[in-house]
Amino acid sequence: MREWNTVSVIGMGYIGLPTCALLASRGISIIGVDVNRNVVDSVNRGAVHIVEPDLDGLVQKVVSNGKLRATIGTEPADAFIVAVPTPMTDDRKPDIRYVLDAARSIAPHLKKGNLVILESTSPVGTTRQVSSLLGELRPDLAFPHAAGDEADVLVAYSPERVLPGKILTELVQNDRSVGGLSPRSSEHAASLYASFVRGTIVQTTAETAELVKLAENAFRDVNIAFANELAAVCEQLNLDVWSVIDLANRHPRVSILQPGPGVGGHCIAVDPYFIISAAPDDTPLMQAARRVNSERPHRVAAAIGELAAGIENPVIACLGLAFKADIDDLRESPAVEIVELLARTKVGRIIASEPNIDRLPDSIARLGVEFRDPLSAIDAANIVVLLVDHRQFAMIDAAALGTRKLLDTRGLWTWHQKRRNTGRMD
Repeated sequence: MREWNTVSVIGMGYIGLPTCALLASRGISIIGVDVNRNVVDSVNRGAVHIVEPDLDGLVQKVVSNGKLRATIGTEPADAFIVAVPTPMTDDRKPDIRYVLDAARSIAPHLKKGNLVILESTSPVGTTRQVSSLLGELRPDLAFPHAAGDEADVLVAYSPERVLPGKILTELVQNDRSVGGLSPRSSEHAASLYASFVRGTIVQTTAETAELVKLAENAFRDVNIAFANELAAVCEQLNLDVWSVIDLANRHPRVSILQPGPGVGGHCIAVDPYFIISAAPDDTPLMQAARRVNSERPHRVAAAIGELAAGIENPVIACLGLAFKADIDDLRESPAVEIVELLARTKVGRIIASEPNIDRLPDSIARLGVEFRDPLSAIDAANIVVLLVDHRQFAMIDAAALGTRKLLDTRGLWTWHQKRRNTGRMD
């Protein structure tokens, strides 16, 4: 297996920084690159700028022993891993400008024997596009899109598949797809990941690996849409969706997911559009799932509005803003969208509580939404809306809500806590 002395990771966000830390913990010298000076300074102090269990201690260790350092500018290395955002445009098309910018930053530092790996979630063909761009910028070197295994610089795609809140564990334990633009590119990329991955590393083509990543998240989006659609049906029929799902899942071949206020995060709420934009006539199911999940926050906001209409001077405590439990990531969060909808429609005084952040995002702060701790928010409210099932909220006894009206979009208090306490399903 090839030895890697120095690896540069471009982008130190929710995936890039944990990847830096894990590689550095294996004795490889890591250069973390980010355009945000605050991120660079924070990492160089041994601190982290995101909430992720155990990451702070690992970063502090590898910074203190000199295996990880951060910088604004790209520097020479044996391998380069690109882990930058790939957002959507306003018309829901994939935007790979940051990927291409990263490639441009790498190009001047490339030398024969280097490896470039793209990790950013990307539409099919992006890795080949990166290789082509590098070839244009460095005509003195051969790249695998044109030279195959004879290339001077190898290029591959390898997406992560991790759960926020368990990133360090899952980066190590989960299987990994490694898709090279040539067999040799796949082999060298696999050897780098083998330094910390304990799951199975499967070698394939770059285009296959790109679609695999998108397919995984589109699959989950479709299944979540079924759960959310079932929740809407239960609302119409005045049935408890949590009980329905619990009983249905007792069938040996049924495993319905849990409904919620919508779908968030940079993956599940975004990746299906990368497939849809590539094949709009062949993706009616994915498009329908996107509509169901995208409309869910509006249904929740409307239900809150109905509760508020029956109360004089409604004060609404919205608990949770992250897109899932026990993290600080607000990207594409349906909870944020719901709070914004409530504030814009002026249904009452809105108080938000999110224990994993220090301040409200500007999108809702400028609308006059108050920011409080959970108990203070509940104390001030006559309507309580549970939007995220954070562990801090699970510690609150639903009985403490008293006569306040409750809308529990996660079933944390209306179902799961009750069942845990009583063992009953009714």
